[in-house]
Amino acid sequence: MGNYKKLDVYNLAHELTINIYKITRCFPDDEKFSLVSQLRRASLSIPTNIAEGSGQLSKVNYIRFLGIARGSSFEVEYLLKLSKDFGYLNEEYYKQLNQQNESILRMLNGLIKSLKG
Repeated sequence: MGNYKKLDVYNLAHELTINIYKITRCFPDDEKFSLVSQLRRASLSIPTNIAEGSGQLSKVNYIRFLGIARGSSFEVEYLLKLSKDFGYLNEEYYKQLNQQNESILRMLNGLIKSLKG
């Protein structure tokens, strides 16, 4: 469907994934196989599904993959809140990551809407 690398939403999602990987290095060891793993997988799913969707041959399939990315964005939103509530993220990091995620969600919504026509 197109070159995903040129999409602002892909680039922002890629940046968010890198930031989440970096910040979760500081989470407690006992969260390594639970919250850390889940947050990393959810964030990684966003740019991965954008990229995979762009390789689809039909607009319907592309939109489906963007919908999966959108769902992963909501998952990241909750997991960031949980991380903050557990005290693993301070307010500053939480706001920064959450703002990135909210921007991604808005962009995904716009892209899906434009593709649906």
